[in-house]
Amino acid sequence: MMDVERSSLCNFVVNFLLEENYLLTAFELLHELLDDGRDAQAMRLKEFFADPSHFPVDQISRYSSLGVVDPQSLLEEKEAIEEKLALSDYELRLAQEDVMKLKTELQMKVDLRRDRLSESSVSNNINHALEVHRHKRDVPFSTLGPLKANERKDLNCAVKEYLLIGGYRLTAMTFCEEVTDQNLDVWANSPASVPDALRHYYYQYLSSSSEAAEEKISMIRENESLQKAIESLNYEKELLMKNKDLAEGQINALTKSLAATQKELKDKENLIQDVKHAWEHQRKELNDCRAEITSPKMHIEGSSSVQNPVTSSVESAQPQAFENYKKEIVSLQKEIERLKAEKRDIPDLSDSSCAEKESTYTEEKVVEVDENKTLISHPVEPAGPIDSNSLSASVQAFDNSTHKPEDNLAEPAMNPSSTADGFSSSRTLPQQNEKPPSEDSRLHSKSETPSSGPAPDNMGLGTIQILADALPKIVPYVLINHREELLPLIMCAIERHPDNATRDSLTHTLFNLIKRPDEQQRRIIMDACVSLAKNVGEMRTEIELLPQCWEQINHMYEERRLLVAQSCGELAEFVRPEIRDSLILSIVQQLIEDPATVVREAAAHNLALLLPLFPHMDKYFKVEELMFQLACDPSGVVVETTLKELLPALVNWGNKLDHILRVLISHILDSAEHCPPLSGVEGSVESHLRVLGEQERWNLDILLRILADLLPHVHQKAIETCPFSSVSESNGPIFSSSVLELYAGGHIEWPAFEWMHVDCFSALIRLSCLLPQKEDSLRNRTTKFLLAVSERFGESYSTHIMMPVFLVAVGDAADFTFFPPNIHSRIRGLKPRTSVAERLAVLGILPLLLAGVLGSPGKREQLADYLRKLLVEGAMKENQSITHNNDIVNAVRFLCTFEEHHTLIFDILWEMVVSSNIELKIGAANILKVIVTYVDAKVASTHVLPALITLGSDQNLKVKNASIDAFGAVAQHFKNDMIVDKIRVQMDAFLEDGSHETTMAVVRSLVVALPHTTERFRDYFLTKIFQLTSMPAFATDGMSRRERANVFCEAICAVDATDCQASLFYNISET
Repeated sequence: MMDVERSSLCNFVVNFLLEENYLLTAFELLHELLDDGRDAQAMRLKEFFADPSHFPVDQISRYSSLGVVDPQSLLEEKEAIEEKLALSDYELRLAQEDVMKLKTELQMKVDLRRDRLSESSVSNNINHALEVHRHKRDVPFSTLGPLKANERKDLNCAVKEYLLIGGYRLTAMTFCEEVTDQNLDVWANSPASVPDALRHYYYQYLSSSSEAAEEKISMIRENESLQKAIESLNYEKELLMKNKDLAEGQINALTKSLAATQKELKDKENLIQDVKHAWEHQRKELNDCRAEITSPKMHIEGSSSVQNPVTSSVESAQPQAFENYKKEIVSLQKEIERLKAEKRDIPDLSDSSCAEKESTYTEEKVVEVDENKTLISHPVEPAGPIDSNSLSASVQAFDNSTHKPEDNLAEPAMNPSSTADGFSSSRTLPQQNEKPPSEDSRLHSKSETPSSGPAPDNMGLGTIQILADALPKIVPYVLINHREELLPLIMCAIERHPDNATRDSLTHTLFNLIKRPDEQQRRIIMDACVSLAKNVGEMRTEIELLPQCWEQINHMYEERRLLVAQSCGELAEFVRPEIRDSLILSIVQQLIEDPATVVREAAAHNLALLLPLFPHMDKYFKVEELMFQLACDPSGVVVETTLKELLPALVNWGNKLDHILRVLISHILDSAEHCPPLSGVEGSVESHLRVLGEQERWNLDILLRILADLLPHVHQKAIETCPFSSVSESNGPIFSSSVLELYAGGHIEWPAFEWMHVDCFSALIRLSCLLPQKEDSLRNRTTKFLLAVSERFGESYSTHIMMPVFLVAVGDAADFTFFPPNIHSRIRGLKPRTSVAERLAVLGILPLLLAGVLGSPGKREQLADYLRKLLVEGAMKENQSITHNNDIVNAVRFLCTFEEHHTLIFDILWEMVVSSNIELKIGAANILKVIVTYVDAKVASTHVLPALITLGSDQNLKVKNASIDAFGAVAQHFKNDMIVDKIRVQMDAFLEDGSHETTMAVVRSLVVALPHTTERFRDYFLTKIFQLTSMPAFATDGMSRRERANVFCEAICAVDATDCQASLFYNISET
């Protein structure tokens, strides 16, 4: 239906545009319809624009031969026209103001002329003065002479001041720019230079003109009118005071009447309470009578099950019993008449208050009588009166039925509508059904009394009505954990009841059955809703089920809102397709904003279920936006549900992988670029790095996870779109060297394959240049993605495509043999051109190259060669800066976060340790210092400590001091006794050297390790500090002595902040 309406509206718009000859708008509409895939609506526009009678071929060819208009010239013409238009608007506004001023002056002249005819001689004198002033005012401006320079400046300054006071700052700026021959910022002291000058000029002009006189006259007239108004208001005030006195008297009278009425009402309420108590007593008596009436019936039913030998004795005893039965009914009739008489004696107020209970009470009595007779087939009106004639007829019917005891026994079992009281029938039915009547008896009952029961349809409808009336009363008294047992009854009543309002009430009861349903209870309720939706169809599901469910969307309990989320995914199958991607999608969108985590998780799950049910792709971009919103949710469970369920569902449903990847890359870069820079110094390395907040770091991590999750789809699409059919049919690896050679020919485009190394790698390189050194988690995530690419795309792709891209990005040479010529320039554009870009490449891209590209399993030898080139050959360069060396050390540190590379790194470090080059040894000590965190105690004992001990025994002081810092890092991270003992021995050896530099290096390294090391080592450190401070200082220069004092002061502060044994201090003091 919605598609037909949309087509009609589109056709109307098309007709309007063509009839009004809005051809450009129609042409634009044609393109938008084609872009949306609505070819049917665009058919007429296609035919119109393809018609040669409207657009001749020769004319179109002549237009196509015209020169292309220069956009720059069009822009300049547009700006010139806009400027002219602004000037014209300004001139028009000035002209309109002049016209208004002239009209005002003309009206003033007419008014003055009228006043001159009606006023006295005094007025004539005033008019004469006005004429004189008007004559002065109307003197042409030219008679005053041209404006002098000082007059012009005073007026200009006054106008500027007025504009600024009025808040017209832009106008004031434009005014200052147009007045080029005067400096309006400086106003010399003169009589005209006063605050708020323009207003002073205006008031001065008024005081010396005809307007002042006119204003005075108007004030006099206004004063007279105000006096008259005051008199009228005083008169009205007197009238109001009189009315107030009358109203107060009426209020007093009404107050007394209200008090009397309230007293009378209270008396009547007391009377009603007395009547209620009397009713309860009489009702109890009637219940006793009801039990006495039921006992003969029970006796008869029991007698009917006795065998034939005793039947004659029962039949002989029946007349007397039925006579007693008739007497009981007659007594009940008299009791009812007595109650009706009492009801007439009760005042009207009590009648209106107790009508509902009385009608219910009367209905129960009549139902019980009808139940015992079992021959009444028409329902009794609840509030209807019971007269004696009807009751007599009932008694007669009962009397006639005494000759057919078998019919009396069969009828209650066959007629489920014979009672309107569910609880009463529940007590009698089990006894009636203890022994069901025989088939012959039931057939006999049907043939003998055809009018004794309702038709099957009416009987079922009556049952549903009883069920619908009873359920809302029963539900509150059922335990919460057992209310789901009522679901079949509620579903049956909702499905079959004919009244909309009743169904709506029961559906409301269904969704509010349990206040805070747990997962199992929600599952039961939702299964019931699904079953109900299958039975009632689409329209009733939309009209009855969904609105009741969505009423819970803003409920205070999250369990209720979870029901809404579940309904969006599970009930969508049973509604019309156009409802799914409009109303249901908007509900899901609102649930995604819910503050509760479980609700957002359920929204993500059910949105994934909903996508395959959408009839078309119109809402794709909206769903994609919701997916990214859920993916960046602060809750981990929501993110996991989104990545595992919603993301694959979106890819499979939308089949727009290219668009998802473009948006994903954009989000990744925007999340980092929008963060503040690490430093505000323009041109520095820190100004390019970004300070990531917790939310930005979380978002980037999730977006990189999405990229990794989409990798199989990217790989599959690259395989499916492979243009080399002969190669794709082979059983070998898809991206082999032969395929890459064909790709490098550049004869066939392969965009799905190129996206990875042209767009994706470039974006990751840009991202890595924005991350500071501490963002190891994001680099680790990126590295794992690159390793996954190497594993999925193969060794050839990693060697010939990935490695050249990242080698160029860090500033090294690369082989472009396997790249088509058309992308060479884009890959070469990744090479850093400035010193800042080179350092950013070492900081951000080099760790990815080492761990993500060269770190793949098949490139161990290439990684070893590249590390030797960095660490060994690079250290031997004379112009290598300390900062560059530190950046390379940081890249190696990141490589050590992957345990599989430890052996390779220690092999190269040992080569550096045993080298004769001092720079290599210092570099090895620096690397050992930073990688201690990423190794275990075994590796530290077998690799790190031997290398440091070797470096510590070196004669060069720089090498020795570098190894001392590394020993401090080992002591800081390991509490193994063997490692600590080795460090103590080595530190003693360093201190025995006795040089000032070595001693200071030892104390500094131990101060860093003190808060994190063992208690034995702290005791050792404290002893050494006491010994060192007790020794005389051999340094003679002031700088060395000051350094010694500062280092020992830092050591004592570190000891003061650390827990040490008291006995240790006692032993030290004694020594």
